[in-house]
Parts: sequence; C-alpha cells; structure tokens
Amino acid sequence: MEFSSKLLEKAVNEMSQLPGIGKRTALRLVLHLLKQPKEQTAFLSQALTLMREEIKFCSSCHNISDSSVCEICNNQNRDHKTVCVVEDIRDVMAIENTGQFRGVYHVLGGKISPIDGIGPSQLNINTLIAKVKSKNIKEIIFALSPTMEGDTTNFYIYKQIQEDDIITSTIARGISVGDELEYADEVTLGRSILQRVPFENSMKNN
Repeated sequence: MEFSSKLLEKAVNEMSQLPGIGKRTALRLVLHLLKQPKEQTAFLSQALTLMREEIKFCSSCHNISDSSVCEICNNQNRDHKTVCVVEDIRDVMAIENTGQFRGVYHVLGGKISPIDGIGPSQLNINTLIAKVKSKNIKEIIFALSPTMEGDTTNFYIYKQIQEDDIITSTIARGISVGDELEYADEVTLGRSILQRVPFENSMKNN
C-alpha cells in the first residue's frame, strides 16, 4: 500500500496493530478522523492516554476499575459469598447485562492454554484459591466459555479446591460448546446462570 504522506502511513500502521483491524480498515478509520474536527481527534487521544495511564485493576476481583476496589466489590448489597469466575471484563459486562447475578466476580485474566504458552501461574488463580481457603466463600460459579481451554481452566481450579467445604457449580450448557461468553444473548446467558449445575455433573456429561 503506497502512501502520499509519511504521517498518514504511520497513523495507519499504528491503527492496524489493533486486533481485527487490517490496513484497509485502518486507512478508512484514519481518513475518517481526518475529516472530523481536530478537537474530536484530541478528545480520542486524551481518552486513550488517560485510560492507559490511570486505569487500575481491582485488588479484590482483578476487574478493570477506576479505583483500587471496583464498584461491584464495594457494593454491600451484593452477595460476597457467591463468586462468579470469568475470563475478563467482557464476561463481567455480559453477565451484568442479564441482571440475573447479584454475587461478585473473580477475573482470571485469561484461560489456561499450553499452545499459547499460558499456564496457571500467569492467571489470577492463586488469589481465587486464597479466597476459598479464607472460608469467606460459599459458592464458586465457573462461567468460562465452554471451550477446551475454558474446561481445562475450570478443572484445574476445581482440583485445587475440591477438598474445601464449598459449592462448585458451572453455568448451564445453554451456551453452545466452543462459543465465547460475550457473544451469548442476554436471555440465554441469564438462564444459564440461574439454571447452573454442580460442577461434578458437568464433568460426567462431557
């Protein structure tokens, strides 16, 4: 792709680093920004810079937050003894949109994937196990996407806590195997949480 401007080329190259954005899409986005008032581009730039410099991760659940403890963990009206284990913030948002869950979350930050070089030590698993050992949790809900990596992660965590006096459950398989949680519709996802099943049963069905 030939560019008439080095500045344009650099902007396109940087934009194309984003996931799912090829060079042609990046060019279209950059040209769109050029047509907008300078202030709009400045607002976008400031918002991205501010986010990158000031964003925090909740010290309790590891969710992305504006403060050291996120709003969900700070909410005393939530059931802090029921913890929903998810991969990342997109899953938190998807479940919150259903309005069917009133517990709190634990964000792992990914799934165990040996092919990608991601092991248990690279995820927020130890802090989850520590919560269980503290005896302040009565139920863990595994809400990872029903993929091979998700099931592997669920099983690994389950083996670490199976001797503890705690309920372990998983969302009902209204979510198709191989689907990512964030793409499930709200009704299906909401029912999957309400109709969750004991984790041991989900292993027998696989």
